[in-house]
Amino acid sequence: MTTLAIFQDWKQNSIKGKIVLTMFRIAHIATLHPLLLVIMVPYLIVYRVCVEWVLGIEIPYKLTIGKGLALHHGQSLVINDKTIIGKNCRIRHNTTIGNKQNKDGTYSGCPVLGNNVDMGANVCIIGEITIGDNVKIGAGTVVVKDIPANSIAVGNPARFFPASPPIEINHLLVTIA
Repeated sequence: MTTLAIFQDWKQNSIKGKIVLTMFRIAHIATLHPLLLVIMVPYLIVYRVCVEWVLGIEIPYKLTIGKGLALHHGQSLVINDKTIIGKNCRIRHNTTIGNKQNKDGTYSGCPVLGNNVDMGANVCIIGEITIGDNVKIGAGTVVVKDIPANSIAVGNPARFFPASPPIEINHLLVTIA
């Protein structure tokens, strides 16, 4: 991991997002080798105290996140460590992404989010589901089923609609959401 990889999320974030994601990228280095995990235990403790307890953002160091993640108003955010998040995603406050308990008492797998997924505030994505690329999820949406690429999802439970293709007006591309 290069120095630039540690700061790969800076453009998209406020100071709080920069701090959280830089600390996450450094903590994530511990997953590269068991020896690094042992060496980094003190840092992982500091990471957990600062990010989870003080800032209220649960982003486990084992989590797989693509470059360019943006945290808007990062607060009350919970993500399961087996979730996979693609590149250039946006996550807003009060969002939960993780598994669910099945009727038989076992737990499901975790969501896989594609690239360029934009989540509104208070979104809940649970279960072993896939969110396609270029999906917008409205505020307060509860997602428990797969969402195809290039869709807009809203409601509880989520209903999805295909995103409108851009329209050319006087040589300008306009997207109607």
